[in-house]
Amino acid sequence: MKRVVVTGLGMINSLGLDKESAFAGILEGKCGIKTIESFDTEGQSVTIAGEITDFDPLSVLDAKEVKKADRFIHLGLAAAKEAMADAKLPDDVDMERFGVASASGIGGLPNIEKNSLVCGNRGPRRISPFFIPSSLVNMLGGFISIYEGLKGPNLSSVTACAAGTHAIGEAAKSIMVGTADKMLVVGAESAICAVGIGGFAAMKALSTRNDDPKASSRPFDADRDGFVMGEGAGALVLESYDDAVARGATIYGELIGFGESGDANHITTPTMDGPLRAMKGAYKMAGEPKIDYVNAHGTSTPVNDKNETAAIKELLGGKENCPPVSSIKGQLGHCLGAAGAIEAVVCLMAMRDGVLPPTINYTTPDENCDLDYVTEGARKADVNITMSNSFGFGGTNGVVIFKKI
Repeated sequence: MKRVVVTGLGMINSLGLDKESAFAGILEGKCGIKTIESFDTEGQSVTIAGEITDFDPLSVLDAKEVKKADRFIHLGLAAAKEAMADAKLPDDVDMERFGVASASGIGGLPNIEKNSLVCGNRGPRRISPFFIPSSLVNMLGGFISIYEGLKGPNLSSVTACAAGTHAIGEAAKSIMVGTADKMLVVGAESAICAVGIGGFAAMKALSTRNDDPKASSRPFDADRDGFVMGEGAGALVLESYDDAVARGATIYGELIGFGESGDANHITTPTMDGPLRAMKGAYKMAGEPKIDYVNAHGTSTPVNDKNETAAIKELLGGKENCPPVSSIKGQLGHCLGAAGAIEAVVCLMAMRDGVLPPTINYTTPDENCDLDYVTEGARKADVNITMSNSFGFGGTNGVVIFKKI
């Protein structure tokens, strides 16, 4: 099967509107979590999130087109546009062999909320004709394929918080088996709205540190009390190694392994076994290499962080064999279906620059979380192989491993 490499990257999140500014903010240990501004939080038990407050959708769409797409699509288009420009593709690319693999955990939840209220208060005849096409998850890929002219496979992953990572795997499969030469992967999420925050809060999944937003997401810390909602998008241009070399492309890294698994256990409570099997699958496919860095799912929830730590140790044969591990969710919040794509971009930029992103807000050790979480700020390191983990509700797991070329 064909080798698959990454030649273009794009990213937008609460720390930056492009990959370079966002990555710089992550390395500086900044935090984009703050009191919610996009809607009235009166009556909400949680009032904090990793919002993007300075993004203008007119930067990616004409004014008349903005209302036809929900915010997650706006963000996805921004990341996609950056990744395509970054790949520096030639004019003669065969667009019938260039596809898109999009991902989102929830999709257009703000529009679903808005139009549900319209239906209930003003009647179904007042529902926007753009409601359905603006909200469907696969419309992320639909809009992107139209604006970028991509006529190859148009795929969509809707696997909760593993969606972005699964989209990378699906795109790679298309190239490996020959149904496409190039694939644009885009994971995007924007579910920060009253029903989104209220719904996760009702599950007791969110941190309630409303009075201290920047310390609210605390991956692996003993005092962690839940995740914080984030929003954003990540995009990657994947193509065959031979095509990339032939056109003299800049290669960020090669995708050498990916793994997928299901817990078959509980709709929301994760196990250690499911994530471990996904890690084992990716690790075996990659040839069981020496991993230099693990970008953890690291949600700041009591169960995930403990289980993920245990799974990493089990995979690599004990604590003494484990590389540095960090989670950027302390800075961005949890971007749900976009998280895997954003974190893959961060892994590839970490390899490019030879630096490990830090885990912020780790102040109180947990005996069940005893790895090197890069807690003293960004760290210079020789980063040749990275692993990125994503686990979602429903017990769906995805892992990818990249190698520097």
